[in-house]
Amino acid sequence: MIEVVNFTKRYGDFLAVDDLSFTIGKGEIFGFIGPNGAGKSTTIRFLATLLRPTSGEGRVAGHSVTGDPMAVRRVIGFMPDDFGVYDGMKVWEFLDFFAVAYEIPRAFRKKIIGEVLELLDLTSKRDDYVSGLSKGMKQRLCLAKTLVHDPPVLILDEPASGLDPRARLEMKALLNELKQMGKTILISSHILSELADFCTSIGVIERGKLLAAGSIGEIQQRIRAYRVLKVRVLGEDTTRAKEVMSNDPSVRQIESFDHTVTAEFVGRDQDMARLLERLIQSGISVQSFAEEPLSLEEVFMMITQGVVG
Repeated sequence: MIEVVNFTKRYGDFLAVDDLSFTIGKGEIFGFIGPNGAGKSTTIRFLATLLRPTSGEGRVAGHSVTGDPMAVRRVIGFMPDDFGVYDGMKVWEFLDFFAVAYEIPRAFRKKIIGEVLELLDLTSKRDDYVSGLSKGMKQRLCLAKTLVHDPPVLILDEPASGLDPRARLEMKALLNELKQMGKTILISSHILSELADFCTSIGVIERGKLLAAGSIGEIQQRIRAYRVLKVRVLGEDTTRAKEVMSNDPSVRQIESFDHTVTAEFVGRDQDMARLLERLIQSGISVQSFAEEPLSLEEVFMMITQGVVG
């Protein structure tokens, strides 16, 4: 749904983005992560047709960003990291303004605005003035206006920026709901915990260079040659679990603490399933058996420290 090919942007002698290429498949939630000033917003503004590239190309839902920007605008919902306050507008008027801009016929606008307000839990704010909304409600409203024309692709630049903890949780719930609706979403953030729960793939950018891109699982495998397996057992079964696991050729570096056995695992998914079966057949009471993934914070630090080439 989104393809960026050799995108480069210079401002005089300053190279903001350097030869960036990545793809985002239909229905994916792509977390674009990196520190402030890394080039995230520059790339997003390019995809939103608000910035011409120095070189390179982009395509959104099959439309060229540089060759057919109007077609791109019809299929995206763009939420900038900051949007102007429309002092004299009520909430419904703000959404109606954007519905008109997207050429939605008058006969359908009232119904669509009502549906979007309900989705974003803003119905009670329908007649409030935009300028009087809290920061969290303004972010919800900005997200609402990106959905007025029901675009298949959402491009969200720091959507939780400046929100308090409660509003962050509410924004995360909204994004998960949009994910369930099948939207393809590119979301940027420098706060990695915002992205960990719902992203299917990520791109890591620093100083204008894309350091890694792909599914979280693929990147984790590139970073770490082994998987970490954690097994929690009941009663006095810890020692027996260690014995069973130590005899498995896919297991190495076993440690145990407080009824939990942690091991490096170098096998396949089928090998992991067989290990669980052997533990149960040995009469060991397994309370939990799971792979311990890297956090996005760990992934980011390892990539930026050069672990991934």
